[in-house]
Amino acid sequence: MVFSAPVRLWQLPNAALLVAMSLWGIVRYPQLPHRIPQHFGVDGVDAWTNRSIGSAFGPVFVFIGATVLLTACAELTLRVTPQSELPDDATAPFAPALARASLNRPRTRASALWIARALLVLNTCTGISLAIGCGVLWRSTPEQQVPRWLFTTMIVPLLIGTALTVASAVRDRKSPAS
Repeated sequence: MVFSAPVRLWQLPNAALLVAMSLWGIVRYPQLPHRIPQHFGVDGVDAWTNRSIGSAFGPVFVFIGATVLLTACAELTLRVTPQSELPDDATAPFAPALARASLNRPRTRASALWIARALLVLNTCTGISLAIGCGVLWRSTPEQQVPRWLFTTMIVPLLIGTALTVASAVRDRKSPAS
């Protein structure tokens, strides 16, 4: 088994989003102009590039990379021994090393699951943000203007995912080890 059950279940939205973005890009690619946006900010498109697979599917590739990274982090979070399961005996072999290594461990299996889920939700939020950006990137006309609300719409999912991840880590640090 490559991934544990909680990771597989929480990866479904990410897989669906990746498939949707890929299919959307494949359908849109033939209609894209020869010059497409490379970067856009609050004031609109400020850099252009020639259309290529790499430039057109950049957000999809970034989402794939983020998915691999955050899935690995979630899986490793679930596989590490939590602080509550470490030996209490100070005379046990490697006890001082385990005590030092426990600083970044989840306190319990339940909090490890919360953190892993938060990482996967952060990944979904990243995909949503990138999909919104694809709406600008995959337009069929080379317009410099983008709606002012677009930047906010792209940032909000990232802020929500980050807040959930930080909140789960803070919750773990404040909960007593049992």
